[in-house]
Amino acid sequence: MLFIRCSLFFVVLLLLSACAGHQTVQQFDRPSVVSTTASAPELNTAPPKPLTVIATARRMLGTPYRYGGADPRGFDCSGLVSYAYRSVGIRVPRTSSEQFRQAEPVKAKNLKSGDLLFFRLSPPKVSHVAIYDGDGRFIHAPSSGKRVSYASLENPYWRQHLVGAGRF
Repeated sequence: MLFIRCSLFFVVLLLLSACAGHQTVQQFDRPSVVSTTASAPELNTAPPKPLTVIATARRMLGTPYRYGGADPRGFDCSGLVSYAYRSVGIRVPRTSSEQFRQAEPVKAKNLKSGDLLFFRLSPPKVSHVAIYDGDGRFIHAPSSGKRVSYASLENPYWRQHLVGAGRF
């Protein structure tokens, strides 16, 4: 009986030493990811930036026009755009002509809510900007004596003066 126990002990010892001395290396095309936290990752539940830009602009409907204005006490067109985009952490230039120059151009067929519409009301440069809200409508700060409001690209005046669209 002692012989069987000793033999079994040596067989187990031999198997264990064989396992310890041999290492299998497995290679993958992509590295595996190991999580170091025990909790589940947080999901980003914030609304997409264009929706937040539009929501901010909508809250400003009815705000008086104020030349050079860029806060809820009063807006000019580029001030409204700057304010709405700042609400999502995007800094845009302060003037409509600079916004036009720096925005990524967007074709009319690819317009999305939150995109900018640029108008040339007094040539030679872009002099007005608005925030597109879908369905041919946009929000803008029109001019002295008026308030932030909706307008439509179906209006011949705006259609005639539209020179482009852009995205930040």
